[in-house]
Amino acid sequence: MNKTPKQSGYRLPAEWEKHEAIWLSWPYDKVSFPDRVAIIEDRFAEIIRAIHKSERVELLVTDEKMKIRAARKLENMKVDLKLVNLRVADYADVWFRDFGPSFIVNGEKKQLAMVDWNYNAYGGKWLELLRDDKIPVWMNDSLGLQYFKPGITLEGGAIEVNGQGTLMTTEECLLNENRNPKLSKNDLEKYLSDYLGASNFIWLKNGLANDHTDGHIDNIARFTGPDSIIYVYESDVNDINYSALKENLEILKVAKDQDGNKFNLIGLPLPKIADENGRRIPASYANFYIGNEVVLVPVFGHNNDKIALEVIKKAFSDRMVIGIDSGDLIYGGGTIHCISREQPAL
Repeated sequence: MNKTPKQSGYRLPAEWEKHEAIWLSWPYDKVSFPDRVAIIEDRFAEIIRAIHKSERVELLVTDEKMKIRAARKLENMKVDLKLVNLRVADYADVWFRDFGPSFIVNGEKKQLAMVDWNYNAYGGKWLELLRDDKIPVWMNDSLGLQYFKPGITLEGGAIEVNGQGTLMTTEECLLNENRNPKLSKNDLEKYLSDYLGASNFIWLKNGLANDHTDGHIDNIARFTGPDSIIYVYESDVNDINYSALKENLEILKVAKDQDGNKFNLIGLPLPKIADENGRRIPASYANFYIGNEVVLVPVFGHNNDKIALEVIKKAFSDRMVIGIDSGDLIYGGGTIHCISREQPAL
């Protein structure tokens, strides 16, 4: 009988642990960004400029023409292309966090492996994006890692780990009938334990209003250390997100880590942003990326930008915190964490 990753000594590292690389896919898709692809390209170039000197960038492009265009954009942004590996691949969109693999590590043997979850474009909402489900297999054709295929649907943005055995997620997403309708909470915990090494689980209830991901955790609560959680809150009792976030906070107040200890909780405000029709957009400062030397934080030209950056700076005093204008990026449904996937170092 084949051993599970956990039985083989693998675990999913916390995001602040050392990275070998960051994986991204260059934007072009008209589904997510129908009228602003050029602007999104500029944002990607900014993100790569901010991160590329502290971790290698693995950047997907669809063809040689896009490769030339992306390289030119990056050079104009003063990016050292020797630190960027441009890879031609057939992909649909930029949401690498969700369709990409989970990289797991065996620290004792210094081995890296890949967990390839099923990706169904957020419960089948965008059929055009379904071909991104094959990207992990394509990646491993060159990486040649030990490969695990659990056979269940899971996006990377739906889970958070502290690297010590505790995993945080939401019921709205993982228990949604459009993901794994035949699996119970216990079934899912068994998969997350077997494939990611989790032993302790925190289940929040619901995510942000109008979030097409059905409540991804990386928009509402993030580990900032083994014993610390940053959570988003809403002070306005009449706000559409108030009740759900208050309920989640009550759960976090009594939550315990894998050793039975309570967490240090850090509050993070939300920006209030609506689209042209007045519909609330699920924008969140919690969708940051923790790099080796920098933390990239989405900002939106909102009054709470400065407050959020200060909160995150205190949480990551050992890293430079950089705000990235994500006012256009969020129109695609996500921001910096959603577009990125870290590859751990050994």
